[in-house]
Amino acid sequence: MINFIWAGLLIVGFVVGIITGNVEEVTNAAIESANTAVELALGLVGVMALWLGIMKIAEKSGLVEKLARGLKPITLKLFPDVPAEHPAMGAMVMNIAANILGLGNAATPLGLKAMQELQTLNPKKDTATNAMVTFLAINTSSVTLVPATSIAILASAGAKTPTEIIGPTIIATTVSTAVALIATRYLGKLPKYQINYDEDIEYEEAK
Repeated sequence: MINFIWAGLLIVGFVVGIITGNVEEVTNAAIESANTAVELALGLVGVMALWLGIMKIAEKSGLVEKLARGLKPITLKLFPDVPAEHPAMGAMVMNIAANILGLGNAATPLGLKAMQELQTLNPKKDTATNAMVTFLAINTSSVTLVPATSIAILASAGAKTPTEIIGPTIIATTVSTAVALIATRYLGKLPKYQINYDEDIEYEEAK
């Protein structure tokens, strides 16, 4: 879908350029933007290497695991349908902890592992469970305390205090996560989104 959106924007830009007689300006802007993108990407390398190195040290030192243990009481309440000692719970806790520290590379495989483990608890394999929906909502809301990528972009763009984004990020991620959890809890109670497993089992047996 995003490819169609970008293609549409490019086509509209060229069409408007032709109509207004500014094709040359559109071409120049495209070339300048490409140069800016390369410069920005090169500037990100050093800062991203620094932050990812720091986060990797946090991961290797056990900070992520300690944070995960601290989050466990919260996750038990967020996912009451998942047994405390089930592998899915451990993977979800580690995923959330990694996201909080900005370890996106480490969080992705943990998130996939969590979904695989949650599927083993799913009585209806073609429909997401409440735990799956809640976990996906938390990930989509982007629980982050250290926005390493944003800090790197600001630093490469010449910002004097790129780390000032941490405060607004904490506020934004708190609000987005709260909204996501409220939405999943509210929608999950609506009859339209509830699953009657007994009916599904009877239907499968009838087939």
